[in-house]
Amino acid sequence: MAEDDESNLPDESAPAEKLFPLLIAVTPSPAERIRLAELLDGVAPLLLVADLDELRKLIAAPRQPATAPAAPRPAPPPAAAPDDVLLIDSARSTARCGDREVDLTRLEHDLLTCLTAEPVRVWSYPELHRSVWRDERRQRKADVQSLVKRLRRKLAQLGTGVTIDAVRGVGFRLADHQRPRIGAA
Repeated sequence: MAEDDESNLPDESAPAEKLFPLLIAVTPSPAERIRLAELLDGVAPLLLVADLDELRKLIAAPRQPATAPAAPRPAPPPAAAPDDVLLIDSARSTARCGDREVDLTRLEHDLLTCLTAEPVRVWSYPELHRSVWRDERRQRKADVQSLVKRLRRKLAQLGTGVTIDAVRGVGFRLADHQRPRIGAA
């Protein structure tokens, strides 16, 4: 008889929360979430969310402890940046250039960060659709074109040198005169 391998037995002294498995699935498709729930039924507790923003809201740590409320800290002043640099604040979902700032929707933010990841690359419509909408099946050019149009307007409001150029029959690329920085503004 083989001896029991004690390395995979739970440690009695370990806290219960370390022994609790949880599966997290992120998919925008309700049909896919139902299919995953059926496939993984009984395997472990399952958390199904539509996108990463929803997941972040669910698992985010509370800002202040419930027992001892701390005094609110003033927000730090925005970091000084040259007037012609585009700053993308992922935490606040905003874009800033100089003293101007615009709010971005989740889709606008995801499109802009996708394009700034490789600014000289031409992104095809299917690549942009997968990156922004996270949906393999629905790849409508009109969705991407509409989103680009809205984002171009917001970039124009900022007065930045960053533009989104169309590459006929292929997709879009970011045309910037300086490499945009992504991070906390």
